[in-house]
Amino acid sequence: MAVTWSDEIDDVLASDLTVALAYPTPAGGVVVAPVAPIGLRDREAGTVSFTTSLGFGRKLERIRRDPRVALSYHTREHGFSRSGCFVHVQGTATPRRLDPETLRREVGGRSERFMGPPRTGRFWDGWLREYYQDRLVVDVAVTRVVVWRDLQCGGEPLVAGDPLPAAPPAAQAEPAKGAGPRLDSVRAAARLRTLPHCLLGYLQADGHPAVVPVTAGSGGADGIRLTSRGAPLPLGGRRAGLMAHSFRAKLVGLEMRQHTGWLTADRPDAAVYAPHTARGFRAPPNKTLLLLANGLMAKKGLRDARRSGAADRV
Repeated sequence: MAVTWSDEIDDVLASDLTVALAYPTPAGGVVVAPVAPIGLRDREAGTVSFTTSLGFGRKLERIRRDPRVALSYHTREHGFSRSGCFVHVQGTATPRRLDPETLRREVGGRSERFMGPPRTGRFWDGWLREYYQDRLVVDVAVTRVVVWRDLQCGGEPLVAGDPLPAAPPAAQAEPAKGAGPRLDSVRAAARLRTLPHCLLGYLQADGHPAVVPVTAGSGGADGIRLTSRGAPLPLGGRRAGLMAHSFRAKLVGLEMRQHTGWLTADRPDAAVYAPHTARGFRAPPNKTLLLLANGLMAKKGLRDARRSGAADRV
């Protein structure tokens, strides 16, 4: 039976400009990344969706291997809803390739509401071909919707669908290369603090990703101090993903910092995060420059995905 949700929650799902996608890694960690869902959802069928370019194939490969994902609707910034809820949707993801006509029908009109009309013309049609046309819709069959009444996830959540696991996730064995930082934690913490939305992802006991809003504090030899003002952090040590980002209207002026690493929590409201890997980008607050960059990344990503065979596997 499909999981359903209230009108208030449907308003959030229809209206947020960007959300946090969380998906598992083969080693038992989580990657957290921003995606634009453009209001794609079907309450009757119990699905939510987002789009992505086939050129951004690494996350699609990860999702193909383990389709348990989560989408966290964590900010109303530059969206259309006035709700104060933090909505965390968990489910099973299935990528779906669309022909150009279906892509225009299902995605085009919705995208314009959030992003404005697409650029067209001889140059833009060629430059953005991979970004606009070589796209997938990723449908998530919802198994659980977790709702907090405030964006800091304070208090007990409301749950629709499968109950939350009765027990917290067990601590994980430390990586063979060690659990400590592999990057400059002071520098990483300073970069995170410049961005307004910071989210931590880890695996629950049932294997679904959980996402918690956190505040990044100072960095030191052992890692980055994190605090939570709402949902408790899992005690013990484990692999986890960390992502902080900012954006402007129509997703212009994007900035994102993304880490995988090791989380150690001795109390439910504070932890130390040792960053192991880092990725990030900063786009200028100019729509033309953003589209030029998106087109270039999509072309390069699709070329790499075809060379490696990832495009065929997805």
